[in-house]
Amino acid sequence: MTFASISAVAVMLLVVGVFLLLIMNVNNVASTIEDDVEIKVYIELTATEEQQEELLTEIEELPNIESIVYVDKEEGLDQLIDSLNESGEVFESIREENPLNDAFVVRATSPQLTEQVAETIEPLANVERVNYGRDFIERLFAVTDLVRMIGLILVVGMLFTAMFLIANTIKITILSRKREIQIMKLVGATNGFIRWPFFIEGLLLGVIGALVPILLIGFGYSYLINNFGARIEIMFFSLVSPFPLVWQVAALLVAIGAFIGMWGSMMSVRKFLKV
Repeated sequence: MTFASISAVAVMLLVVGVFLLLIMNVNNVASTIEDDVEIKVYIELTATEEQQEELLTEIEELPNIESIVYVDKEEGLDQLIDSLNESGEVFESIREENPLNDAFVVRATSPQLTEQVAETIEPLANVERVNYGRDFIERLFAVTDLVRMIGLILVVGMLFTAMFLIANTIKITILSRKREIQIMKLVGATNGFIRWPFFIEGLLLGVIGALVPILLIGFGYSYLINNFGARIEIMFFSLVSPFPLVWQVAALLVAIGAFIGMWGSMMSVRKFLKV
């Protein structure tokens, strides 16, 4: 029965651990996408250098500003040509009479504050227009929030399932010693004297059961990163570094295993203490 309890803890925590790794990686992708959100402030073509400096000072004094990068029109044209690859060579002909605006690339302290910061900058003097992809950002945040919510629901659902299955397995283990508990109670043993061994046993079952999935997840995830990390790293999607991620998951699994083991033992023993 002890082996069965440890096996049940190990299997369920392995599933929970894999889900945690998956959700953490998905959350990392969402955060990476959000961190790429920026505001492009196009300066009026007629603005002088002094007016540009004044505008820079005004933006720096605004709240929720993390960084400001100045991009002159020559650099802006280079970026446009690079972004279009071979098709960008067509724009080389306008280099002498560059029609682009100088610009400031502004990042907010939080991606969610991008729209608020952009609306604050837009009415400032010598600002021709502000571009931050309003519709795209709204859809982006809606998708990332939905992904996080689904991930949270899945993890919580797995945790409750694990608690139910593990607690019931431990309950069966204690049920096999029902007669011993009742005899100890009849000969005068206190509830605390009876509870403590089962409390410690439940704790050990949970912790020992968590060690197996921790080892499997640690070695498995490291192997995945080392052998397939480069192939998986497409565009903005890349796996989170194994450390400290594996240590964080390990700590969570040990805590979950210990809690479920103690809780399952205490709930099961309590039923047999009423003699």
